[in-house]
Amino acid sequence: MASASATLTNLSVKPEGGENQNLLMPKLQYRFRVNFINFGFDDDSSLVLTRQIVDCARPQVQFDEITMNVYNSRVYLAGKHTWQTLAINVRDDASGNVSKAVGAQLQRQLDFYEQSSASSGSDYKFMTEIQILDGGNGISTPGVLENWNLVGCYLQQANYQTLAYGTSDAVTIALTLRFDNAIQMNKGGTAVDAEGAGVGQSGLQTFPSSTDTAT
Repeated sequence: MASASATLTNLSVKPEGGENQNLLMPKLQYRFRVNFINFGFDDDSSLVLTRQIVDCARPQVQFDEITMNVYNSRVYLAGKHTWQTLAINVRDDASGNVSKAVGAQLQRQLDFYEQSSASSGSDYKFMTEIQILDGGNGISTPGVLENWNLVGCYLQQANYQTLAYGTSDAVTIALTLRFDNAIQMNKGGTAVDAEGAGVGQSGLQTFPSSTDTAT
C-alpha cells in the first residue's frame, strides 16, 4: 500500500510520457546576500552595504537583433549583447556609515571638490556578488544556491531619495550599477554554459565544418 506522502507527487503537472513527480523547491526572494569587493576606500565600506541591503535586482541581458532579408522571408540572428543597469536599494543608518561608503565610491570615480577624475576604470571599478542562499544561519552556514559575479562595476547613479514628515519609513539610498560583464554560477561554483559544463570544458557548442552552415 502506498504511503500517504505519495499523494504529493500528484500536486504537479504530469509530463508527457513520464510519471508525476514532486514539485521542486523554489528559490525564495528574501534569502539572498550581496557582497561588494573593492567598493569605496576600504573593506568596511563593503561590509556596511551588505548589512543594509533592502532589495536588489538580478542581472538582465538583451541582444541586438540582426535582420537578414532572404527570398520571401526574413531570418533573425542575435547580435551584440547589452547588460542592463542594475538597481540596489540600501538603508541609510544614523551613524552615517552607508552614506560615507557610497560617498567614498563616488569620490573614487570623481573628486567633486577638486574636480579631478580617475585616470582609468581600474582606479574605481569594483565587483559585486549577488548570492541566493538556502536559508542557513547561525551555526548552520548558509549555502549558496546561485551566484552572479558582476565585474567592472561602477555607480552610474546614487539617489539619496526624499525625506517626509508623513511617513515612518527608513531613509534609503537608491544605487544604479553599470557593469561590463556578469557570470552566472551554479550551486558548487560551476559557471553556466550551453551544456551545463563549466566554462572552458567540453560543453561548448561546435559547428559543422561544411561551408553550408545553417543559420
